[in-house]
Amino acid sequence: MREDVGFRTEDGTTLRGWLYRPDGGGADGGTPLVVMAHGFSATKEMYLDDFADVFVAAGLSVLVYDNRNLGESEGEPRGEIDPWQQVRDYRDAITWGSALPGIDPARVGIWGSSYSGAHVLVVAAIDRRVRCVVAQVPLISGLENARRLIRADHFAGLRAMFDADRASRYAGGTPATIKVAYEDDPAEPSALPTADTHDFFLGPILDRAKTWKNEVTLRSVELFTEYEPGDYIDKISPTPLLLVVAAGDHLTVADLTTAAYERAREPKKLLVLPGGHFDAYVGDAFTRSSAVQRDWFVEHLLG
Repeated sequence: MREDVGFRTEDGTTLRGWLYRPDGGGADGGTPLVVMAHGFSATKEMYLDDFADVFVAAGLSVLVYDNRNLGESEGEPRGEIDPWQQVRDYRDAITWGSALPGIDPARVGIWGSSYSGAHVLVVAAIDRRVRCVVAQVPLISGLENARRLIRADHFAGLRAMFDADRASRYAGGTPATIKVAYEDDPAEPSALPTADTHDFFLGPILDRAKTWKNEVTLRSVELFTEYEPGDYIDKISPTPLLLVVAAGDHLTVADLTTAAYERAREPKKLLVLPGGHFDAYVGDAFTRSSAVQRDWFVEHLLG
């Protein structure tokens, strides 16, 4: 049902992940394919297998991979997260997966969550090979989100760090790094400075996600503040969009996501879950949400 795979991107980087195929798939012209990657710094073991299991049980093939520079995928510098490069990698994943035996290239869906939830909004808007899209707790505006996460009196200091890092890199220096989540002191500089980020990344998930590192390049944070995926949401139509929001989300804040949903055009569907950002991956919220997501893919890829 699941095999380890690797595929090369257009620039020659190998991305590694899992390919799921349903029992008896491909007998009548090929199965649909759902392409999935994780959010900011996260690796595929952080519950993406649970979502893939739900989708493959419904008759869908699923390609799950680690983003470049993270997890088991190649790429340097390690911990570098460039949103536009990840968008290009999604498109390469679609190209590779669509050419596999037993896959129907005319029935491709994409799934993303948090940072990759932002990417799939962009990909669905610009790549018409995509037949439907699920964006779970997505980032909508990097700058507005950063302003919610970072105290106003700290923002000038952060920009000074960006400028110093840029000057150092230009002079041949090693890219500066920053922790994803604070470890002991909430005042410690981190890319995602919330308590639930700490609890998720540094909690029991580490038993599953052996390749995750609590470190990204500082440039990754600068690129985050420059990324505006919500600008693409009204361009996704007529590709069907399912947007999943966590009502108590203060990491990718819910009010920005629901406002973006209002700008999206039909066909679209909104699912609002209780709880916070990371609750969407586990427990009752996962059970409810994964079923709605599965049905969305079945309706638009198998219907």
